[in-house]
Amino acid sequence: MNEHKPKRPRQADIATLAGVSVSTVSRVLANESGISESVRRHILKVAADHGYPVRPTAEAVAGGLALIASDGITGGLSVFYEAIVDGLRTGAAEAGMPFEIRLAREDRITPDAVRDYMRAAEAEGLFLVGIDPNEALRDWLQASTTPTVLVNGTDPRMQFDGVSPANFFGAYEATGRLTSAGHRRILHLSGSHRHTIRERIRGFEAAIAAVPGAEGRFVSLALQGSASREAHESTAAVLAENAGFTAAFCMNDFIAVGVLEAVTEAGLRVPEDFAIIGFDDLPCALMTNPRLSTMRVDRAALGREAVSLMLSRFRNRTAAARQICQAVVPVPGGTVANAENQ
Repeated sequence: MNEHKPKRPRQADIATLAGVSVSTVSRVLANESGISESVRRHILKVAADHGYPVRPTAEAVAGGLALIASDGITGGLSVFYEAIVDGLRTGAAEAGMPFEIRLAREDRITPDAVRDYMRAAEAEGLFLVGIDPNEALRDWLQASTTPTVLVNGTDPRMQFDGVSPANFFGAYEATGRLTSAGHRRILHLSGSHRHTIRERIRGFEAAIAAVPGAEGRFVSLALQGSASREAHESTAAVLAENAGFTAAFCMNDFIAVGVLEAVTEAGLRVPEDFAIIGFDDLPCALMTNPRLSTMRVDRAALGREAVSLMLSRFRNRTAAARQICQAVVPVPGGTVANAENQ
């Protein structure tokens, strides 16, 4: 009597048994990256239990360390960076990348300090979140060939990988929403030295230059303690000093909320007398009356994209640096009176 050998399961059978797609099974069995470790282990166990030959697992992914400035950056803008960190964590987990986070004072982020942080975290790759490296740190990172990704940052020298919102184009669009609403004298309220914010200033200036007769004025604000009474009085004074301007594009939603409060206290109607647009689409934009018009930044996507850049850098340490911009999407609100509210 002949005995029949059991039929080897197909990938489709493994997918059904594991409750996942065939493409996911295929990627796991091919040892491709981008699959969470828990899903990978589950699929490999199902495959092995049902007699499907499994190749040895892929080589372990090197670890990454994210440094975040603890002064200024994580103060008023903590909610912005929390979402980025969520994206970093998700991306690292899906790639099987060991991942740790450290807060550090920006003026103390020296080569020696970074070396110690990375050694303690057993990390090979460094994510600088909201931090533009100073000259000493840049030189050390290059000399040590440390894989580095700037998160919510760009490198004008194109020496490090980076991912950021499309700051220039987002600012151009934001300002264009004000000029489309008929405004010709527009303030831009900002207050940061970072490269990403300078791109918003350039976008504002380009949008003003594109409209005949339009006048734009850049006003630098002190952002430390932005929720204080002194900051509120400073914002009110800026608006009083620039009487005749009928709109403001603000560097972020926190500034925009302060402008809305100051304008309302001055007895002006929004948006009839004065229009306001923010940037980032933070939770505070939902809490104003009227709702703040703003520009949405997908912060979690910035974190996930940063992990993808790091994985590519691990695979090729000598490739040319890449800088990726995530689209910034207009969010309608009640602080700009034009077609967006119809």
